[in-house]
Amino acid sequence: MMRAPIAGAGAAATAAPVEADDPVSHNLNGQRLGRKGRDTRDRILLAATSILYCDAGRTPISLSAVAREAGLGLTSLYNYFADLPELLSAILDPVMDSAEGVYLGALRSRWPDAELGARCHDFVANYHKFWKQHSRLLHLRNAMSDQQDPKMTRQRIKATQPIIGLIVEQMDGDPHAPRSPEFAMATVLMIGIERSTTISTDDELPMRMAQDIRHDDEHFVRPSALLMELAIREMRKKRT
Repeated sequence: MMRAPIAGAGAAATAAPVEADDPVSHNLNGQRLGRKGRDTRDRILLAATSILYCDAGRTPISLSAVAREAGLGLTSLYNYFADLPELLSAILDPVMDSAEGVYLGALRSRWPDAELGARCHDFVANYHKFWKQHSRLLHLRNAMSDQQDPKMTRQRIKATQPIIGLIVEQMDGDPHAPRSPEFAMATVLMIGIERSTTISTDDELPMRMAQDIRHDDEHFVRPSALLMELAIREMRKKRT
């Protein structure tokens, strides 16, 4: 029996069902999706979202688990998604689209020098908040990317590259010059922010380490924001 998404599960809980203008028009067998086919695809996405967001990590995510949650046979699921990364990508796309309103959009206008510290803190805090909201999905994406899965690697790059480019612009650099000092600084900075965020939002890490290493959100947000501020100020100063 499929569980209803819990309140506050985030964008994926509402974004997983396919909207009317969704570009998917056929299943993997080339059959055009009518209302029943779209409903079945939505049902699969909702089942996967339920496991990721409403299960507290108790059920390992797999196509078999999603098929059971959706009340479908595994063969039926394969009509719509060839593998787990393809299914996760369908969930990730709307989730990452929502990043624009959470943290990405704030980078699109140049931050005044006098407000730089506060703006950096808000960006890192909102990035951290986004990761907490979608923790299991994003950790799974990164873990599968680390295992060289091409679909999840593309998803990870697609999520990170715009941030790096916009940070370069905050440094008054050229986002289309990947060999520039600003691009190098922004890349290293983003690696550090993402890594500290993944550690601080990994609910399973304390269990794996057999010790309580949890901290309040600001424990990593404050130093990450400070490093971001210092990096942007330094690069701006070099441009003057």
